[in-house]
Amino acid sequence: MELIDIAKTHAPDLLLVGTLLVCCYIDLRRQKIYNAVLLPAVLAAFAISYLNGGAAGCLDSLKGLLVGMALLFLPFAVGGIGAGDVKLLGAIGAFKGPEFVLVAFLAGAVAGGAISVFLLIKQGKLLLTFKKIYYFIINKIMRIPVSLSFRNLEVAAKGESFPYALVIGLGTMLAYILG
Repeated sequence: MELIDIAKTHAPDLLLVGTLLVCCYIDLRRQKIYNAVLLPAVLAAFAISYLNGGAAGCLDSLKGLLVGMALLFLPFAVGGIGAGDVKLLGAIGAFKGPEFVLVAFLAGAVAGGAISVFLLIKQGKLLLTFKKIYYFIINKIMRIPVSLSFRNLEVAAKGESFPYALVIGLGTMLAYILG
């Protein structure tokens, strides 16, 4: 009986960490996150939630899935991240619920920002990026015309981006640490 309790308690965490490791590896290698990995993970999350909490557990998984996907929908819609990243954060929510996925998202955003600043410093583009953001705010938000091209902000050149699954995974691990 004790082994069953241990399995019920830790199965979601083990499956989630396994899913994250696989997705991070594939994203590093191929810059993709496959539905063939995420769909079974989400189905397992719902099955475990049902076994542990019945319909209420499934509802919590559904809320987590939707919150996780909603958090990254806007960055996806403007082309900043891929659909796999959105679905990966949704899968995290399906395993751990809406509160956990929100903490994971926020921790990942802070970690991603730190990584971005580090990469911009390493590439010698931090000041240029801040200038572009400043002019973007003046031009697009304050409606003051500025003759500066924003095309370089739209698409990162090869080597100027990093797989976002790593940020999502790091945010998830930080959420575990934060409790």
